[in-house]
Amino acid sequence: MENNLTQAFKGVFETDLLSEIEKHGKLIQFSEGDIIIDIGQRVTQMPLLIEGVIKILREDENGDELLLYYLERGDTCAMSMNCCMGSSKSEIRATAETEGKLLLIPIEKMELWLGQFGSWRRFVFDNYNIRLHEMLEAIDNLAFMNLEERILKHIADKAEVTQSLELKSTHNEIAAELHTSRVVVSRLLKALEKKGKIKLFRNRIEVKKS
Repeated sequence: MENNLTQAFKGVFETDLLSEIEKHGKLIQFSEGDIIIDIGQRVTQMPLLIEGVIKILREDENGDELLLYYLERGDTCAMSMNCCMGSSKSEIRATAETEGKLLLIPIEKMELWLGQFGSWRRFVFDNYNIRLHEMLEAIDNLAFMNLEERILKHIADKAEVTQSLELKSTHNEIAAELHTSRVVVSRLLKALEKKGKIKLFRNRIEVKKS
C-alpha cells in the first residue's frame, strides 16, 4: 500500500502525514460498476483515491441521474468531506468507472490533521475549490451548450480520465449521465460519427484524435 500511496500523493503530503495515512487508512479495492457511496448513506470516512476513476452522480426525485464530475488518482470527493464534517447523509452517488483502490480516512483523523499538517489543509481546500469549479462547469454545460456539444465534451472528458480513446459506454449510460433520452443520444452520436468525431461500435465508442 505504501508504494501506491506514495505514487498517488507524491509531492502533496509530507512524509509524516503519509505515515499517518498508511497507519490509519483502510484500503478498499473496487471493481468497475461498484457503488462506493450511495445516496442516503451516512458518511463517516473520507475517501482518498489511490487508483482508478470514480464518477460522482446526483439524482432527482424521479430517480434520474446527472453526472457532476470524475475523481481520479490523488483526488477526494468534496461532497463526501462535507458529509463527514456535518455527520449528514450523502446526497450523491459515487460509482466506479474503472477498477481501482481507495483509502478511507476516519473522520476524527481528518479533523485532527487539519490542525496538524499544512499539506492536509491545502489538499482539503484545493479539492473543495476544484470540485466546486467542476460543478459550476456542469451547470454551465447544461445552461449554455447544446446537447451535441455536451455529448462530445462528455466523451472527451471520459477518454481523458480513463486515458483511453476506446470507451466502454452504451447509449443508455450516456443518456443517464447527461439526463436525457437514449433516442436523442443515439441520433446525436450518429451525427458525430458522420462528422468524423467518433466511431461507433456495439457497446463501445472510439474517440478520434483532433
